[in-house]
Amino acid sequence: MRAGLSDSAGGERTHGPRPGSVVVDAQALAERIRQLAAAISSDYAGRVPLLVGVLKGAVFFVSDLMRALEVPCEVDFMAVASYGDATSSSGVVRILKDLDRPIEGRDVLVVEDIVDSGLTLSYLLRTLRARGPASLEVCALLTKPERRKIDLPIRYVGFEIPDRFVIGYGLDFAERFRNLPFIAELEERGG
Repeated sequence: MRAGLSDSAGGERTHGPRPGSVVVDAQALAERIRQLAAAISSDYAGRVPLLVGVLKGAVFFVSDLMRALEVPCEVDFMAVASYGDATSSSGVVRILKDLDRPIEGRDVLVVEDIVDSGLTLSYLLRTLRARGPASLEVCALLTKPERRKIDLPIRYVGFEIPDRFVIGYGLDFAERFRNLPFIAELEERGG
């Protein structure tokens, strides 16, 4: 049994959501992040990109990506809400935390955990583009092409995955499972 996946009495959890099949293991995550960092380092040579991590899901990804970059960079964070406790986007996006500094004239790289319908990212890109960055690109760890409602330019993609709700490595279900070192499908169990 994995730590943190038992009930409060110490026994196995027999009902409720839990990690299911592993979609991307920890080793594949680490290797792909190294590859993305190499591409970003090459593309941003001679510049200092501002990485905009989208909280909370991208916190692990942006941290690991930053450490692997070979160019100087800065980081800031935004928090947006579109899911709540649901497993599909509501399509309504709210900014919960905005950037701490202006981005006018900056090379901005939005670092997202997952792009599903594209509605949240589309809203975020429109908002940031209006602030006059020198460049604005996206690095997404995961994309679900079959769920896309809006075609968006995503310059750097970690993995394309099937239309399954996934958890782990920052991704959550009702704020649970972010701490898993891999990405897995959410398995619903009746009790």
